[in-house]
Amino acid sequence: MKQAINVPIILNIVKTIGDEFAMDFKKERIPAGSSQFLLLFNTIEQKCLSYMKDTIYKYYPGIPWVEDELNFEKQKKANDLPDYWICDTMDGAVQYMQHLPGWTINLVLIRNGQPNLAIIYDPIHKEMFWAEKDQGAFLNNVKLKIAQKTESKYMLTSFNHPPLQNSVDGLNEKTGALIVRLLNEYGAVRNYGPCGLQIANVGAGRIDLFCQEGLDTYNWIAGILIAKEAGAAVLNINGDAWQWGDNSLLVGYSPVLLKLVNTLREQD
Repeated sequence: MKQAINVPIILNIVKTIGDEFAMDFKKERIPAGSSQFLLLFNTIEQKCLSYMKDTIYKYYPGIPWVEDELNFEKQKKANDLPDYWICDTMDGAVQYMQHLPGWTINLVLIRNGQPNLAIIYDPIHKEMFWAEKDQGAFLNNVKLKIAQKTESKYMLTSFNHPPLQNSVDGLNEKTGALIVRLLNEYGAVRNYGPCGLQIANVGAGRIDLFCQEGLDTYNWIAGILIAKEAGAAVLNINGDAWQWGDNSLLVGYSPVLLKLVNTLREQD
């Protein structure tokens, strides 16, 4: 029998470390070179992950952690473990280091190969997005529901690209072509930083459509559950239901996504 998760405890753990980072926000100098950048980045990652692992282990010592968020081969399929945690210790760490808003603490429990509990915490705005499978999605304590606009000229769409995007041949060209198509179709096209937060904001009705070319499973997965539980469709760019390992993502109101997919097919 699967171990039940006390959601308020986990939410509080994520909030605690997020708020600690918020207190230190803008206190470190903006990195001026690669060595400073990597040192600060690794410090952030280790501080956050150590706190999360050590604290959650006290409550759930039998649930392991899976890391390697930049190992794209490992992101192509779910781990064989029955339960495990994935922690994006700071999604948008570059913004944090550059003294900009747009960074979050993300945590996901994967159960039987699918996200079961997802948390995205934005400490700057004190906003906690979270969802349990088949239990709905919430922003703090308010239940979420996607927007259902259908007029594209009044829609706000967003996009992102994977980290290390230059390592994938042709990905920048695909991303550029996608952005051009969005600009031709929708009223506003933006990139608001962390893709998990952008996807969660689709669930909140603030963003009408999120799309991305390129494999980025660990950065997507928390937002995917939140958006799904708020009523969003989650597809790949071919219009098929998104599956673990797909190298593209569309999230939004189903009729809007299908219209975009048809538009992309016609243009191709």
